[in-house]
Amino acid sequence: MSENKMYKNKKQKNVFNKSEQSDVHESYIREEMPDILDILLIDRTTSTAKKKRNIIWANENYTQYGKSSYAETDEILPDLVTGVMGKLIMPRALKSREMKKERTKSKAEVFTPAWIVKKQNDAVAKDYLNDDIETFVNRKWLEITCGEAPYMATRYDMESGEVLSLYERVGFVDRKLSKINKEIDDKAEWQRLVEIAYKASYGFEWNGDSLLLARENLLYTYRDYYFDKWNEEPIYGLFEKIASIISYNIFQMDGLKYIIPHIIFHEEEPSDEKNILKF
Repeated sequence: MSENKMYKNKKQKNVFNKSEQSDVHESYIREEMPDILDILLIDRTTSTAKKKRNIIWANENYTQYGKSSYAETDEILPDLVTGVMGKLIMPRALKSREMKKERTKSKAEVFTPAWIVKKQNDAVAKDYLNDDIETFVNRKWLEITCGEAPYMATRYDMESGEVLSLYERVGFVDRKLSKINKEIDDKAEWQRLVEIAYKASYGFEWNGDSLLLARENLLYTYRDYYFDKWNEEPIYGLFEKIASIISYNIFQMDGLKYIIPHIIFHEEEPSDEKNILKF
């Protein structure tokens, strides 16, 4: 392992000292795993080989901090959510009552408590009880309008913000990782199956801040199950690999139009892959 990677792996432990909190602090990731934050912010839909684009805010909840950086169509950049702005993005449970009401009114945003998530995921999972582990982790699941992705990974209760133990987590990614932890004792095979589980798990969300939280929750979920199984932190390269999968599979989309929020299509142009998308 290179000296730089060893340093990052040592430093990343400081990031996850905070993993028992529901609010993931982007500043910790930026300071100690900067490449990971860049990956979690990328928008794979609009990025090209020549130009990388990040997910956009897609709401006006933060325009008081600067209309030229926090507008609906502005990209979420690391500098905008770290440092003095490090506590800007937080789970719905920790947001002000006024912001919760505004988001519910403007975007019909509501979140589901863990006990309802469990009931609904239980109803689906009952058909897979006899799956062998390879079949189970390969099953494709999609959480629509995922918010902070509680149906994928219930790191905390959506109502209270209280962090849940691994044994209380009921998301479909949680279920896959829990089964892997119980049945697999070879580290390489464990990692292979976990990557398959993440590659088979999808979600989309309108709001950029919620999407970032969803991606962070899934990354921290990987760390939690890894640590529970092996009693050590994953090496930096494994975080990069899982973060990359997450950045592809948890994406930003208007679920009614199947496009990036606020994208305008020019009607005079043919509706094919050559369309110019303008924000």
